[in-house]
Amino acid sequence: MSIIAWIVIGALAGWIASMIVGTNAQMGWLTNIIVGVIGAFVGGLIYGLVTGADFTAGFNIGTLIVAVIGAIILLFVYRAITSRA
Repeated sequence: MSIIAWIVIGALAGWIASMIVGTNAQMGWLTNIIVGVIGAFVGGLIYGLVTGADFTAGFNIGTLIVAVIGAIILLFVYRAITSRA
């Protein structure tokens, strides 16, 4: 997958996750992209651990769903860490 595809999927996943978690007002477009791309890695890692299969990323709805789930987990972890500080 090209870097442009990672950015597009990351932007969509980060935006959708921030809407679900309720942090969209505090996040900008760059933060959405970063959260989405890191969330895609987290989601792919969790997918591999749960299923035992390698996750092959492509430009499809499955990749977006895995990235959104990873981004939601990342946002919840971030919120838990920053709320204690």
